[in-house]
Amino acid sequence: MRQELLVCAECGHSWPFKRLPLLALTGPSGAGKSTVGPWLAQRLSDRVVVLEQDVLWTGGLRDDVDGHPTFRATWLRMAAMIHQSGRPVVLCGTVVPPEFEPLPERVLFSGIHYLALAAEPGVLARRLRARPRWRGWDEERIAEMLRFNDWLREQAAVLCPPVELLDTTHAALEVTVERVEAWVERVLAKD
Repeated sequence: MRQELLVCAECGHSWPFKRLPLLALTGPSGAGKSTVGPWLAQRLSDRVVVLEQDVLWTGGLRDDVDGHPTFRATWLRMAAMIHQSGRPVVLCGTVVPPEFEPLPERVLFSGIHYLALAAEPGVLARRLRARPRWRGWDEERIAEMLRFNDWLREQAAVLCPPVELLDTTHAALEVTVERVEAWVERVLAKD
């Protein structure tokens, strides 16, 4: 854990600040983030805080700008404040490096590490169609998520920083949870 000083550019005031790694568990809707998150929270409760981004997907934070910078910045600030307790955050939600990395709040972290859950398009589409009607998964929205899934699978390795992929197409939930947990442990051991 890095204990550093934050210094105000205006007045020079400084104060201690812990810059920990942020772990972003990402991927398209239907890939398993919201299912894996509670399992991770239980298994890693003594080491990390697991948060679900959708909890704050509310009107006041839904900016119409690409990448939703107000929503993203709010989560980065919240995670950075939780880090002051000495516990890293695993943030579950659909996000990619171009949405976090350029934000001013990015400096609050020693690094942001990305693991994307993804699935074969046919399986992902079936999962989304099986969701309750009230969740609003019409064919247009499903097609949009399938495009994102394809883009992520093609671009993950060349994003900056690169995004690791974990295919959940045929993996049992317990296996997926174990693989995500191993990724968290590996990232924390390095950072």
